[in-house]
Amino acid sequence: MNMTLHTPETIYSPRHVPSWLLLSAAAGIVNGFAFLTCQQFVTHVTGTLTRLGIEWWHAALAFEYAAVLIAFLAGAIAATITIQLRANSSSRTRWATPLVAVAMLLSGVAIGGGAGWFGVFGGTVASDPPPVVLLSILAFSMGMQNAAVASTTGLAVRTTHLTGPMTDLGIHLGTAVLSRHHERWKALRGAALRGGKVLAFVFGAAISVSLSATLGYFILLPAALFVTVAAALSFLPDWSPSDYPYSVRCRGSKHQRDSSASRIAVN
Repeated sequence: MNMTLHTPETIYSPRHVPSWLLLSAAAGIVNGFAFLTCQQFVTHVTGTLTRLGIEWWHAALAFEYAAVLIAFLAGAIAATITIQLRANSSSRTRWATPLVAVAMLLSGVAIGGGAGWFGVFGGTVASDPPPVVLLSILAFSMGMQNAAVASTTGLAVRTTHLTGPMTDLGIHLGTAVLSRHHERWKALRGAALRGGKVLAFVFGAAISVSLSATLGYFILLPAALFVTVAAALSFLPDWSPSDYPYSVRCRGSKHQRDSSASRIAVN
């Protein structure tokens, strides 16, 4: 079924571009936090799969990395089901629900970590067993975020990893070199978005490094804030006055079509 909320044009609108940057920055914070906490990564599966391959002969350790991988997958599944269930029913689709859940999970980890539930911040090294519960919660939240954004943008935007955006950046730049006029502008627009997401991710990781010594687990609260703002900007469409003219025109056109059809039926 079609779950697309954003069209290729709205993805690049001044209202929504900040959302993709905020979500990328949030993922950078979470990934930087995970590395500073236990020298592991959670916003993409490449690092987890690599550790799984490295530790495959240590069954218990491999199982823990597999649990983190499954948590990311479970988050993606949960986001998709959450959106589809509402879309399949007569209820109004709650596009923002998965991102609200992500913000709540990150805030919960921050508060729980501050209360000592996950041990001392930065108290493990790479050779230690991974704190599987902490990493699994973070991976689940990032899986939810990535699936929520990707599924509602027609797979055009992803915000928790950089391999795809960097590849897209190269493709758009290569296309811009060979194109002219409107096609070149479109390619440069796509390159700007992907480059912006890369910089935002790096910025988020830099925030986690700069403030982690002071904030500890509470460094996740800015990430939760970024996700909340993005959800409000781009997943609660009726909140924006800029949408009203478009919405009114669409409703008006539909109303006129319905009225015309009714008149034809009557006549």
